Amino acid sequence: MNFRAVSAIYTFELARTGRTLLQSIVSPVISTSLYFVVFGAAIGSRITEIDGVSYGAFIVPGLIMLMLLTQSTANASFGIYFPKFIGTIYEYLSAPVSSFEIALGFVGAAATKSIILGLIVLATAGLFVPLHIAHPFWMVAFLLLTAVSFSLFGFIIGIWADGFEKLQVIPLLILTPLTFLGGTFYSIHVLPPIWQTIALFNPILYLVSGFRWAFFESSDVHVGISAAMTLLFLAVCLAAIGWIFKTGYRLKN
Repeated sequence: MNFRAVSAIYTFELARTGRTLLQSIVSPVISTSLYFVVFGAAIGSRITEIDGVSYGAFIVPGLIMLMLLTQSTANASFGIYFPKFIGTIYEYLSAPVSSFEIALGFVGAAATKSIILGLIVLATAGLFVPLHIAHPFWMVAFLLLTAVSFSLFGFIIGIWADGFEKLQVIPLLILTPLTFLGGTFYSIHVLPPIWQTIALFNPILYLVSGFRWAFFESSDVHVGISAAMTLLFLAVCLAAIGWIFKTGYRLKN
């Protein structure tokens, strides 16, 4: 394992965050805070509690997960695609660095940035509503697993994409709708029975539900199923990247 190479890639990607602080940190935090204010004010005036939890506090885990999914995917996909776009990817390919080490550096940096953002949003939400984390260990576990899983997913998208259109199509047309329909702002128990059944086919529901359980011990599905689905998604992403490396897929245009 070339730890120096991994550290160099990881440090460079984190340094890029510092150079684009408004875009990388401030903008996602403000956007998530606006979601909190708008939905908390508009819907919270009509729905005071869900499962014994005030609506303002109830949506906090969902908003953190929304930001975590989108930012992990965006950071990792753009991180590996941009070197392909400008041609600097060949510097990585010509260096004594394996594909695994390249992936580790990019995915680690994307996950770290997303986790930092998640903690900032959590701290910001604490200024608006009182929060209590019933299971801190599980909260951190879901945070880490989700950040790593969707950073891997974004890395795969970045390898697959051969244009900025492809880079955006899956996050915008698939991931974002699934996140909004995955119980981010509501419990599926308020839906008609047929829609509750349909919602169970949405994989994002299990991530949001498990993360919310860590806060309030309230969830739409059993926490064991949520943990299993999170690990399953991680395993699928790892298998996909392993297949890419095994088949000799190169990081190129």
